Formats: sequence, C-alpha cells, structure tokens
Amino acid sequence: MDIKFVKAKTLKEKPDQSNLPFGRIFTDYMFTMDYDPENGWHNATIEPYGPISLDPSACVFHYAQEVFEGTKAYKTPDGHVQLFRPQENFARLNRSAKRLCIPPIDEDFALEALKQLVEIEKDWIPTAPGTSLYIRPFIFATENYIGVHVSSTYKFFIILCPVGSYYEDGLKPAVMHIEQVYARTVAGGTGEAKCGGNYAGSLAATEKANEEGYEETLWLDGATRKNIEEVGSCNIMFKIDGKFVTPKLTGTILPGITRKSIIQLLKSWGETVEERVLPIQELLDDYHAGKVEEVFGMGTAAVVAPIGKLNYAGEDMVFNNDEIGPSAQKIYDTLVGIQHGTVEDPFNWVVKVC
Repeated sequence: MDIKFVKAKTLKEKPDQSNLPFGRIFTDYMFTMDYDPENGWHNATIEPYGPISLDPSACVFHYAQEVFEGTKAYKTPDGHVQLFRPQENFARLNRSAKRLCIPPIDEDFALEALKQLVEIEKDWIPTAPGTSLYIRPFIFATENYIGVHVSSTYKFFIILCPVGSYYEDGLKPAVMHIEQVYARTVAGGTGEAKCGGNYAGSLAATEKANEEGYEETLWLDGATRKNIEEVGSCNIMFKIDGKFVTPKLTGTILPGITRKSIIQLLKSWGETVEERVLPIQELLDDYHAGKVEEVFGMGTAAVVAPIGKLNYAGEDMVFNNDEIGPSAQKIYDTLVGIQHGTVEDPFNWVVKVC
C-alpha cells in the first residue's frame, strides 16, 4: 500500500524546548488510515494535523471501542533520528485491538508509515535534556449506529508531540496513594489492553488522590484489594533486600515495554528480578523490617519515575530518604542514553529512521 502525502499550506512555529509541556503541542502532520470490510485497511495518508469529522452516532462515542499506544522518537548528538522498540508497540496495539474486537493492522506497514511521518517531522524532535518526540498511534470505531455491537469501520491515526518530562518535577521522587476503594480492572477484564476505558475508570481515584496531596494512585488487585498491581500511568518496581520485584503479568496489568526493557537490562547486569504476586502486607512487613531500598515507576512517558513515599491506610512509607535511589538513577541514565544514542545499545532495541 502506498502512502499519500498531502502538503500543509503553512507550518507551525516550533515551541521553546526549555519549557515543553507534556501532550499539549502537536506537529504539522499526522498519519491516517481507514478500514471497512470491503477494502480492509486502506487510504494511508500523511496529511496536515487538524480536526476530524465524525457522526454523533459513531460507535466510539457510545461504546468506547478504541485502543492506543505510546512511544517516542529521539535525535542523537550527530543529528540522526531513532525510535525505541516501536515493533513492540505495534504488536501490543494489535493485542489490545484483538481484545476490543478491532481488526489488526499490518505491523510492518505501520512501522514504515511511522518512519515516514517522523522523518518528515524530524525538525520537531527536541534535543534539550529530558525531552523527546512523543508518538501516539490509536484506532477507534467509526460506524454510525446506536446499539452494542462490533463496529464495521475504523480509523487509525498516528499523531506526534514534542514533550518534556511527564511529571512536572522530573526525577524528583513522587508521592503516591495506594487505592483501597476503587478498582481499575479484574481478571477477565481489559486490564492488559491499552484502551481508554481503563484510564477513564481510574480518574476518580486519581482525582481523590490529587485532592489529598498525592501525585498518583497505586492500584491493588480488583478482586481482593490485597496484591499490588500498577500505578495509574505505568508499571512499578521495588528493590527489596537486594532483589528487584515487580508484579507479574496476570491479565490485569499492562505488559509495559519499558518494564520489559528494564527487566532485561537488570538481568544483563547480573541482578535478581522476581516477577510475582506482591501482597501489600508483604510490602508493609518488609518496609517495617527496613528491607525496602527503592521504589520506582516504569513507563514510556516518564521512563523511570522514582517514588519517595507511598501512603497506605493512613501510613506513609518513605523510601531512600525520599530521594532517587542509585538503581533507579542508573537505569534511567542507561535507558535514556540508549534512546538518545549516547550509550551503546547491546540489545538492538533502537530502530534508525534517518
């Protein structure tokens, strides 16, 4: 399938790299593609970024049939452009799509489309410390119909935005609240799919946490509220008594690509990594015994998000004197170095664009 290019009449002014918000500024172009049963995925186009027109009865508005992804592009010191494990993102997009009954995309074609789009927009990639070009692929249902059923038509988009740190304070350790009332998902639900409904369902808990002075929510399992699962925006890792422990993928946790990369990185350094059920009571016991050394989030947006304090049932657990730990710092420096081309990539994670 060829990709059509529609040139913009005017181009936007590039933003100030020293003060980039996250997810507020978008580039000049976007990629779009349509699906219907007769033609499959077709009409691949790179066109000027702008509003889209949908019928008010489009299925996505009423039944939330949509999935999305998040990855990034980086510019190396010598001016080359590269992506970080984008094949993993398109594979996960298809796994999410299967769960939401959305037809799969051709992953190789999607990667080629992304490369072309990023090459066109390479001047939008910021180079200031802590910045990158965030990439958001997403698919949504468009059939005009009121009634609970699988849509017959869809749209696939890729949009780009230059971003700074996901958390305003960057690598300053975050303060989080462990949620005991609300549930994000349960076994058999859509927890392992990256779909908007999961995040919409988490907003009430996040708002409650923010009102109480916390930046984020750490979720427990929806069935028993006894086992740690993930943070609202990323996976989580604990360093306990010299070992790295992260909740295992049970179908209720997003299989994070940064999570996967960090596990591989730690093992390559000879560290012990345990992917297992982690009861909140075990964490409390280990904390009181002085065994919890570091806690940090892992995700595309933040890369590594150190957690300095977790509140559970009124008790504040403070880790590493509320400072970023040496392991989190080393992981962050290594991953960001690989992504930006300043550290060797022994895993072949990087995909060159131009």
